[in-house]
Amino acid sequence: MEPLAVALDPFKDTIGLTAAAITVLQFFSGVFVLNDIRKKGNTDGFSAGPFLGGTVFCLLNIQFGQMLQDAAMIKVNFIGLALNVVYVCVFYLYSAGSAKTKVWGQIGIAGAIVVGILSYVQYEDPKLVEFRFGLIVTAILLLLVGMPLLGLGEILKNKSTEGLPFPIILAGSIVSLAWLLYGVVLRSNFLVIQNLLALALGLVQLALFAIFPSTPTKRKTKSDKKTN
Repeated sequence: MEPLAVALDPFKDTIGLTAAAITVLQFFSGVFVLNDIRKKGNTDGFSAGPFLGGTVFCLLNIQFGQMLQDAAMIKVNFIGLALNVVYVCVFYLYSAGSAKTKVWGQIGIAGAIVVGILSYVQYEDPKLVEFRFGLIVTAILLLLVGMPLLGLGEILKNKSTEGLPFPIILAGSIVSLAWLLYGVVLRSNFLVIQNLLALALGLVQLALFAIFPSTPTKRKTKSDKKTN
């Protein structure tokens, strides 16, 4: 890693600014998913998970930014928080019947997670809290990035990636790559490992789009079989 870090050292500030800018752009990737939902007219086949996960992640990163006294990190995540709250609201509006109840349940779980973690921060040893909180944020990041893979069984069954948020996955992979390079420049093993794992999860999901179409495979009916 050291030779690469030395080679990238002259571009340290540029890489950092690029990573921050790409992160902000990533937050807008949810617009494309909501547009697909708008075209369909409902949220069937889609999940509010990425938006709620993004809300939780941004809230915790604001707290982490305060610990690190990193104003840029706080500003970037405030933008992400605002956008993800809007995405959740729009998702809720397009949900129908029991789907609305499900969204409320997910909001409750997300809220409980945030309250629990932020409460823990208040009581943890100040000497340990920064590192441990960083581990928590990393775990949530990996969970958020890998969340679409929870539906892998359904994807393989239907041979379709319908419902997977391609714009979010693609943007997330690019962001992970940018922060991976920045971690190399900073010689931060923590940042490198975090984003290397996130990038690997993103690439696995992108591979699914290369293998399966984004529309469900039409199953043959008995009449179709007779015709053939």
